[in-house]
Parts: sequence; structure tokens; C-alpha cells
Amino acid sequence: MTVRDIQSTLQDLYHVEVSPSLISKVTDVVNEEVQQWRDRPLEAVYLVVWLDGLVVKVHLDHQVLNKTIYLALTINMEGYKELLGIWIGDHEGASFWAQVLTELNNRGVKDVFVFCVDGLTVFPEAIKGVFPKTDIQLCIVHLVRNSQKYVSRKYRKELGRDLKEIYHAGTLEGAEAALLRFGEKWNEKSPAIYALWERNWENIIPIFTYPSEIRRVIDTTNAIEALNGVIRSRLKTKLILGSDEGALKLVWIAVSNASKKWTMLISNWSKALSHIYVRYADRFPKVA
Repeated sequence: MTVRDIQSTLQDLYHVEVSPSLISKVTDVVNEEVQQWRDRPLEAVYLVVWLDGLVVKVHLDHQVLNKTIYLALTINMEGYKELLGIWIGDHEGASFWAQVLTELNNRGVKDVFVFCVDGLTVFPEAIKGVFPKTDIQLCIVHLVRNSQKYVSRKYRKELGRDLKEIYHAGTLEGAEAALLRFGEKWNEKSPAIYALWERNWENIIPIFTYPSEIRRVIDTTNAIEALNGVIRSRLKTKLILGSDEGALKLVWIAVSNASKKWTMLISNWSKALSHIYVRYADRFPKVA
């Protein structure tokens, strides 16, 4: 928004007159804070990072356009949520995500134990190009939703129960057995679902190597969807955003306010951290 836009909006909505010079000063301070936040150095190692693209409708120059807000949300090594970065683009794509990952690496991130992503086809290639040691975990919720597209509504509850037997299995061997049983039952009715899970199996199974405390966090979308809700709520109240930078600024303000209430994401963090250390001892961050 231009200074004149802000001045007009404050007058129309709140009947408050604010001088252009004051608005410019406040805007400059916010712009500087946003840039410092976006450029801040990051930790070298993170447990899990969710990558997600949120499509929002933004009013720019009196047009309603679809924009994608790119998010990298993490659980840091203290067990808390942290937003590593926000970006904005015209549409979600692997090439843009490759730029995002490279930027995270340049800002200090050298290792991520698990990246949790949706089903974007070339996501794994983009991730492995920057973080070759990482595990790539496909989002189970997205995978279930994609599976439901292949059956009519009346079969979806039954399908959901049968899929849950796969991803809620206690061991990898149990999950493999459940997948075979699923194929025997559903292949005649909808072979595409079994093929979808079998094709992506390599990026589904990392979750079975983690304790229940961590699995409950990784195999849901609660953390990222809660963040998406905050962003959507903030943007839908705005009539005109004069630029991508304006949208980005609003997202940053919304997330900054919401993050003040973020609590530890994993309840029994010390137990989970001990398991993580055993699994990743050679990659664990060194204490000075």
C-alpha cells in the first residue's frame, strides 16, 4: 500500500487522520525489521522442517490475483516451532523451492534430519540437491486426501480406516503387511490407490523409525495448518495490498504476533531428544 492508501484506509475505517510523514516513518521501521528477520542467521541443524505453499487471494492494483506464500516451518533443537522464512511467488514449483532451500543453506542451515512435504513430484530431487543426508517424509494427511479422490464418497470412511492401519502400524514390517492387505482388498475396486502408496513408499517409511512422540508431530499437518489459518485470517481483511512486499509484511506481522503464544511442540521433549541423539549421533550439533 502507498502512503496515501494507508492514510485513506485509516480515515475510512477508523476516522483517524495520520500525517504522511508519520506513516512513512512507521513503514520504514517495519520494512527494516522484516528484512532483518528474513536475513537473520539460522542454526546449523534442525529436527524437522515442513515446506508448504499457501495459495491466497491478494488485491493488487485493484485486481484479485492468486499468489503463493511459501513457508518453511521447523521444530528447532529446543522442541519449539520456529518459522525459518517466508517468501511470495506467483505459483508453487520445484524451481522456486530449490531457491528457498539454497537460501536456507546460505543462512547457516547445514543439516535437517527430516523434511516433511506434500506430493509435489520433484520435491525430493530439489531437497537432496541441497541436503543430501536428509530423510524426506511425505505428508500422510495429503497422501490420504489424494487417495480419497479415487473412490466415491460412500467408500471414504472405510478407505480411511484401512489406510490408517498402514501409517499407524507400530513397525515398518507391520506397515508393509498392512499395505499388502490393503492391496488385496482394494486393488479390484481402485488399483490407483495401492499404486500411489507403493510408488511413494520410500518417502513414506521414514516415519516408522521415530518414537511415538515425534511420529504424532510429523504425521499430522496441525502445526503448518494452524500457521496457514493465521495467515489467511490476516490477509482476508485487507482490501488493497500495493505490492508483494506489502503482502509479505502483513504475513510477517501476523506470524510475529502468533509466535508469542507458541509452546513446546513435543510434550516429552527430553525423551524424544535422547532418541534423536542415538539415531543421529554423528550429525548432532556439537556443544561448544
